[in-house]
Amino acid sequence: MGGEDKNEGEKSGFEESGDERENQGSMKRVESESSLYDDDGEDAEGNKIELGPQCTLKEQFEKDKDDESLRKWKEQLLGNVDINNVGESLEPDVKILSLSIVSPGRSDIILPIPESGKPEGRWFTLKEGCHYNLKFSFQVSHNIVAGLKYTNNVWKTGVRVYNIKEMLGTFSPQLEPYTYLTPEETTPSGYFARGSYSAKSRFVDDDNKCYLEINYSFDIRKDWATAE
Repeated sequence: MGGEDKNEGEKSGFEESGDERENQGSMKRVESESSLYDDDGEDAEGNKIELGPQCTLKEQFEKDKDDESLRKWKEQLLGNVDINNVGESLEPDVKILSLSIVSPGRSDIILPIPESGKPEGRWFTLKEGCHYNLKFSFQVSHNIVAGLKYTNNVWKTGVRVYNIKEMLGTFSPQLEPYTYLTPEETTPSGYFARGSYSAKSRFVDDDNKCYLEINYSFDIRKDWATAE
């Protein structure tokens, strides 16, 4: 939801370089290396991804059951799931239960999730140069969700300055919520980094099914907001 400076080979957010500081202080965007496909379900070469036919959880479990290694992998993935009680739905369902920003030495910033997907006003404030992680809590039901990922795009004054796709993984349905903590990031700092940003975050799977989309605004300031 913010950005960070990373060493070479690591995921980068928005960071200033010498050339860009000369170009009216614009910022560099480097896409996450974990990104295999874009938001339109295409691969890196622009080819449309053709996924196989969907099947129910019970059908998936019964397929290839003569393959010992595949059977063990499915059992490990499903865990204690009772496939007789998950129904016959082809479509998985993912409900995002909570979103929060975790920063060392501070209480977590709990982000309310509006039903409209558009928080009113500024959603949160980050301190420039701070280290932080994003924490998601979500529940999966009906069927296995494959390739669940979190995408985030950030704009400042109409220019996109940050773009990331974080692969969360493949999850089986269960009653207990899953919790995922993203790698640590660092917000940019300096005069050009401070100010207001607009952003769009999405949770999508390999079928490009979107489970949550949030359009919001946030600030980067010299210090944390006193109310947070």
